[in-house]
Amino acid sequence: MLKNKERLILITNDDGYWASGLNALIEVIKPYGRVVVVAPEKGESGKSHSITMSLPIRLKRISEEKNITLYSCTGTPVDCVKLALNQVVEQKPAMVVSGFNHGSNSSISVIYSGTMGAVIEACFNGIPSIGFSLLDYQEFPDFSASQKIAINIIEKVLAHGLPTNVCLNVNIPKLPFSKIKGIKLARQAMGIWKEEFEKRIDPSQQPYYWMTGDFHNNEPNATDTDEWALTHGYASVVPIHTDLTAYHAFKHFTSWHYE
Repeated sequence: MLKNKERLILITNDDGYWASGLNALIEVIKPYGRVVVVAPEKGESGKSHSITMSLPIRLKRISEEKNITLYSCTGTPVDCVKLALNQVVEQKPAMVVSGFNHGSNSSISVIYSGTMGAVIEACFNGIPSIGFSLLDYQEFPDFSASQKIAINIIEKVLAHGLPTNVCLNVNIPKLPFSKIKGIKLARQAMGIWKEEFEKRIDPSQQPYYWMTGDFHNNEPNATDTDEWALTHGYASVVPIHTDLTAYHAFKHFTSWHYE
């Protein structure tokens, strides 16, 4: 294992380089090595795996102190990882960590999440990567329990690594640490966001639409899911893999014939 002074860890998020969750994560990570942070200059929540192709991407060094360098990036969270790996860091990071996200990324939210988009991009590049999210949407939540959970998981990943093409989606309930029952390995719950669009009229009398919606857990009684774990006071850890092939569905297509 690399000594701390030799280890490089890349941090990003989707809430912006100024977010309190990012600062809380930096405090967790800095004892484990040299830290480079490349994070969006503004909130980029819900950007999933989007990348910037039609505009230039700009990078600005915000601060540099002992073992911690912070950059803002005009792109998406995935842009931040791509740009960092190509232009900023001089060696392959030992780990990429994204978060702490302000709000849940459990169940189907992993598909929409900019936090997890960055994690998956790092995973594509063969780097052990973890996304951390706290189920609290406030601007300045209490991240103390999340920090303790993160330390536990980060130390295990640094010691044992992760399987090839696998990254971790970690969600933490909004509870004091003394009330969190433990860390539970779980699968992604089958659920869906049901959106509604409220029609409004702007001052020019033109219509526009504001999206609202609620999450619906399609299997509320399943006890092996991230939603169950979080509802029952556990932090959830879901291993995510980058191969989207539906292997179990191959048998459905055995009768199909192609010319």
